[in-house]
Amino acid sequence: MGDALLETGGNVSIAAILERSGNYTPLMFDVVGVGANSADHVYRLPEFPRPDSPAAKLRIAHHTITPGGQTATTLCTCAAMGLGTCYVGATGSDDHGRLIRDELSRRGVNVTHAVVRDAANAYAVILIDDTQGERVVLWDRDARLDLTPGEIDAAAIGAARLLHVDDVDVEASLHAASIARHLGIPITSDIETVGDRTDALIAAVTVPIFAEHVLEPLTGERDFERALRVLRRRHTGMLCVTLGARGGMLLVGDRLYQEPAFQTAVVDTTGAGDVFRGGFIVALLRGDAPGDILRFANAAAAISCTRLGAINGVPSRGEMEEALGSGLQ
Repeated sequence: MGDALLETGGNVSIAAILERSGNYTPLMFDVVGVGANSADHVYRLPEFPRPDSPAAKLRIAHHTITPGGQTATTLCTCAAMGLGTCYVGATGSDDHGRLIRDELSRRGVNVTHAVVRDAANAYAVILIDDTQGERVVLWDRDARLDLTPGEIDAAAIGAARLLHVDDVDVEASLHAASIARHLGIPITSDIETVGDRTDALIAAVTVPIFAEHVLEPLTGERDFERALRVLRRRHTGMLCVTLGARGGMLLVGDRLYQEPAFQTAVVDTTGAGDVFRGGFIVALLRGDAPGDILRFANAAAAISCTRLGAINGVPSRGEMEEALGSGLQ
């Protein structure tokens, strides 16, 4: 079952291509991730601010700085489930950059391909409504942190079972995906925005995983199933959309799978979609059936919502076993 789900159409061995290029690297990682990291300034508020109201001025209930970022959080999730992971991305030379590198290393993510730039690390300001756990994210990143295609090491990608990319440094992600496809390596993605290169990124990856708000701009369809079926006309692989508190939806061939979210007390939804993707990758590489992939990813995302922060919310293997054995869904 797993081999069928991971079919990419590649018929050239990794070893053959990398030996010809003089860069042969044996398989070392389960997952290589190319994409974003962030130092998150998390502010818990009694409610969301609203201009011209008593909520226009609010006292901060709690403030902390935690590590996060789309691909960094996904890799930490994979590592927590026992997979070998490697991060490819740019970090700053400041304390926040060191925070990211140290946290990834502490959690077992290889950072030898992480670039250190003489710039402040990417950061986000996250406002959390304490009554519901929902958040608003404001972010910024120095242009000196942009990752270029020339910084992608083909040998690192060739050393992996799966490549995961996001849409932050899209040209670097596209280049990495082209290497992986040439090597017959499956590629998952985190697609959260719609831009000029989004269609190219969708076409380049094996399993696009969309945030729910991007499907209507991409397809003109507000209904998620209809939107996935529109995308099916131009993409033959698995198509997935995260639906937050409603779980997730997956189209495999013409068959639609939908699994509800696990019910839990929400503290912070930051990083839940990234943790979902990590859980998805773990179950995919394990060869789980489509419905079980969604169920596992939903459980991981639900646990992440019970604590503050993106990477801090990554569940342990024991927590996953307990959640999946509890029957609470």
